[in-house]
Amino acid sequence: MNAALKWLIPPIFILALVAAVAGLWPGAGAPYPYTTLRGEQVTINARGLYTWDTVSTAAQMQANDLVTLVVGLPLLAASFILARRGSLRGRLLLAGTLGFFLYTYMSMCFGAAFNPLFLVYVALFGLSLYAFILSMMSFDLAALPARFSARLPRRTIAGALFVVAAFLALAWLGRIAAAAAPGAIPTLENTTSLFIQAMDLALIAPPCVLAGVLLLRRSAWGYLLASVGVLKFITLGLAVSLMALNQARVGAAISPVELIAFPLITLVNLALAVALLRNVTPEASIPCVSTSSVSC
Repeated sequence: MNAALKWLIPPIFILALVAAVAGLWPGAGAPYPYTTLRGEQVTINARGLYTWDTVSTAAQMQANDLVTLVVGLPLLAASFILARRGSLRGRLLLAGTLGFFLYTYMSMCFGAAFNPLFLVYVALFGLSLYAFILSMMSFDLAALPARFSARLPRRTIAGALFVVAAFLALAWLGRIAAAAAPGAIPTLENTTSLFIQAMDLALIAPPCVLAGVLLLRRSAWGYLLASVGVLKFITLGLAVSLMALNQARVGAAISPVELIAFPLITLVNLALAVALLRNVTPEASIPCVSTSSVSC
């Protein structure tokens, strides 16, 4: 495993634990209605860490905090331990988990209303970004395809990645089109823009398509990107599913499609992750690639 990761993972774990507990910590206050500069009617949370966020946004962030606490942090710890032992399964799981933390705290930096943990979000964003890049760089791409069994369901995995990319593209482009219609009041929940849609359309959907195409071609990058994507979508899909349920719980408007689609994405990717990890050959422990600046 890349030596630098041994110094990056522990602070990610500690800071994410602090952020998740603080986000879930109850606070006193009474939500109140507010009209944004664009004329959107929202309800400000007015309690806890997410005081200045809307009730709907706070419900989403607290759902994500719960997933981070119950699923993300245990996965980070377990995959880190396995990766340090040289397990390819552990290293793939670590890369996918780091992708979840990167996405989560990038969105918190840009989407959460300013609060006392802003610098914690910035630190988590930076640490997760560097750790994810170093994790991806550490794989020996030339040897990677041989580490997967011929029974790996490549077409199924590629198809699932294509479906996720198409779903995100259609769902978010539809929302953007509705917001851009003449006279429409965009549903921004007191933020300045559709930042999640921007992240998904730029950072999630295109790599899904690329991973699927390369996997069908048996490219080394296809195996790596598809593995990381499938493993990441478990935590991400679970987080978005709980976000939708928590929004419904607090009475926020939520699309029935999202209530069905994201739990389905979670279950499908969980099944694919099991198949993927089972088809890693037993001796799958590959060396990392040393560079002049980073040692193994």
